[in-house]
Amino acid sequence: MITFKDYESTVENTWCPGCGNFSILQAVKKALVGLNLEPQQVCFVSGIGQGPKLPHYTRGNVFNGLHGRTLPAAAGIKLANHALTVIGIDGDGGAYGEGVGHLLAAARRNVNITYLVTNNQVYGLTKGQASPTSETGTITKTTPFGSITSLNPLKLALASDVSFLARGFSGEPDHLAGLIMAAIKHKGFALIDILQNCVSFNRVNTFAWYKQRVYKLDSSYNPADKAAAAVKAEEWGDKIPIGIIYKQERPLYEDTLPQLKAGPLVKQPIEPTAIKGLMGEIG
Repeated sequence: MITFKDYESTVENTWCPGCGNFSILQAVKKALVGLNLEPQQVCFVSGIGQGPKLPHYTRGNVFNGLHGRTLPAAAGIKLANHALTVIGIDGDGGAYGEGVGHLLAAARRNVNITYLVTNNQVYGLTKGQASPTSETGTITKTTPFGSITSLNPLKLALASDVSFLARGFSGEPDHLAGLIMAAIKHKGFALIDILQNCVSFNRVNTFAWYKQRVYKLDSSYNPADKAAAAVKAEEWGDKIPIGIIYKQERPLYEDTLPQLKAGPLVKQPIEPTAIKGLMGEIG
């Protein structure tokens, strides 16, 4: 039986006291324990940032790569070994800034991975610059006259025909754990935009600010209705919905590749002689 102890880490945590990442970490652990997944069955993939440090504070296989380049590595790992539960983790800067092209591609292809984006609407690791999701007009060191129009990641994902889209809040860790479990069980690309507070650099979108505005979608909402999802994606300000925004079933990218008809790459035999011809062409 898997317990929280199986996911304990001895790495010293360097997040700021009060950071929303702490409850996100607990939600991730609760989801993995709830799914009875052993650490060796999980592969975390992350880039650079405060949120992407999360894999170091738990246990499992970890690939830590470049800023904004999480999804290509995560997709490659999943294509190579279908048995792994692959979880990508980025901040809003890496996911919706440098890595936004990879996000669109992964959503369209429908690779069977889960992508958690810790969205505090600021670049926290590099000391508070405006991020793609910063509120329009936010004053920072890099935007002294106010940041440009805020990007809406939910609308972007819907436009890319994402097969699973949810939004969570670090202040509702139990609810977030349920969303993560649902995302992992979903067959296809699953994006969870996780709203969180940054106590050091975002004094606008605070824990209290979110707590006054977020509300959970109830059973009357139909996540299969894309038109309704588009309406919920627009809600921001006085009311912010959290929960599964949209969900659909469509073919996995893995199932469309003839190279994988013989099974995942790790199960296929290696043929060194086949490489000789390729190397000759390159040479």
